[in-house]
Amino acid sequence: MLVFLFAPLWILFRLRVHGRERIAPDGHYIAVARHRSYWDILLLVIAFGWRHRIHFIARKGLLKNPIFMPFVRIFSTTIGREKFTRDDFRRTLKSFRNERIIGIFPEGTTRSRVDAKAGAIRFARHTEKELLPVRIEARGPYPPRYPFHFPRVTVLIGKVLSVPDLEAEIGPTEGRENRNLLLSKRLMERIDAVESGKGGG
Repeated sequence: MLVFLFAPLWILFRLRVHGRERIAPDGHYIAVARHRSYWDILLLVIAFGWRHRIHFIARKGLLKNPIFMPFVRIFSTTIGREKFTRDDFRRTLKSFRNERIIGIFPEGTTRSRVDAKAGAIRFARHTEKELLPVRIEARGPYPPRYPFHFPRVTVLIGKVLSVPDLEAEIGPTEGRENRNLLLSKRLMERIDAVESGKGGG
């Protein structure tokens, strides 16, 4: 049933995907991307495909949107963004253990000019999953302007990297929290640098 829904979206967004071959069949990843629209989840699910099924950590607020709510329930574990509870942590950790590919939007919101939070870095350390930077490139209005103005979207999957890779790039710093935020900032730079055929920074 979902295939019949995703096929029109593939056509509407004229979706193209580069770098899927970088996803190893037995790889365990945290896919990270900038968050600009509610459509990001669906587009990444389609781009990764059933073979590399992606499961998101998403904020509970997305459940209020009647259009996206069913897909959020199917393809994500929802958490409180403003009040991250112990139960949120347990459910997130369970998802990391059970799902091969976890999707995270480090900014945690579609609002512009918001700094990335350190959650992706912390969970990458804790679970030893590798990071997979992904850039969503939209040519045209994104989010779409309804009913007919849909952008042409290309999903660019970059080269796999680890937290130690990022550590080597930022050099020594003081304080774990400050270091995690610097690593998160560097991770976002790696996402922005992903290009077709080059795979990031």
